Amino acid sequence: MNIGLYIPHPQNSSLPLFPLQFLAQSKMAANNGVAKEGGLIVSFGEMLIDFVPTVSGVSLAEAPGFLKAPGGAPANVAIAVSRLGGKSAFVGKLGDDEFGHMLAGILKENGVSGEGINFDKGARTALAFVTLKADGDREFMFYRNPSADMLLTPDELNLELIRSAKVFHYGSISLIVEPCRSAHLKAMEVAKDAGALLSYDPNLRLPLWPSPEEAREQIMSIWDKAEVIKVSDNELEFLTGNNKIDDECAMSLWHPNLKLLLVTLGDKGCNYYTKHFHGTIGAFAVKAVDTTGAGDSFVGALLTKLVDDHSVLEDEGKLRELLRFSCACGAITTTKKGAIPALPSVSEVHTFLDASHN
Repeated sequence: MNIGLYIPHPQNSSLPLFPLQFLAQSKMAANNGVAKEGGLIVSFGEMLIDFVPTVSGVSLAEAPGFLKAPGGAPANVAIAVSRLGGKSAFVGKLGDDEFGHMLAGILKENGVSGEGINFDKGARTALAFVTLKADGDREFMFYRNPSADMLLTPDELNLELIRSAKVFHYGSISLIVEPCRSAHLKAMEVAKDAGALLSYDPNLRLPLWPSPEEAREQIMSIWDKAEVIKVSDNELEFLTGNNKIDDECAMSLWHPNLKLLLVTLGDKGCNYYTKHFHGTIGAFAVKAVDTTGAGDSFVGALLTKLVDDHSVLEDEGKLRELLRFSCACGAITTTKKGAIPALPSVSEVHTFLDASHN
């Protein structure tokens, strides 16, 4: 199966061969020969195709070509977990088309259980065109009208799989429209009733929402259910209406059920807040090529360690060590184009951390 698409510029034949790199990484992840141990992390939500320009700093119209990259934040997290040696599964809906089956294949090749995947014969797999600015940051243009992920119904959920989760992770895109919103709420309830830790990364994508007000209302509608929440500095500003990113602003989002609140700060690291302590982890200096998936890589690393050791939330030293590892994963992910191909393995992270000490 050809899972990469390279559209070359007629005058530039030296652009990177993304598909070969991605295939090699997938093969490594699938054939690492190690039986997965530990609790299951289930990611719920969307998976789609990102079309990423072959060069940074140009508009979509000016892009000489695009690389086809599998994406979608919940799917990225599931693969990040698997690549770091954890057990993960994905729950969502794909189009019964070539892209949908390609994406399901990528999950399988990367060691992610696909028992929670449904296919829709009437809707296509979602597409997103991603503009890479000169600094590697992104802007999105989506093709979902509607896409298959929006049509997942509560009756299609694999409840047995969801009940087996030790951590249930989700975003907010699945809250935008019915029937997926009802499926999201049911899955969350079932996971919680079965004893799972609920993890929430809103992953704000304003172009997908009818209005900023609706986005804010719906994102906050499930806020008090999650025990671990990660937001970016931009999301914190959006949700609070406060452009001052400080402890007071962050703690305005605290709720009694919350065990860990994380605010990622891009190239400045992250802030962490628990019931007993708070602090900052500095960033790693890297040359960012594409920030797509950096937050998902960070979350995947966090959950992989947290799933079997909640004591991290009570021990600041252990938490800081874990967050440094997670920040390293996020940093590494920005150094390559596309989210999933850039997600690191444990050995890559340790090599990176060793080099950063020198």
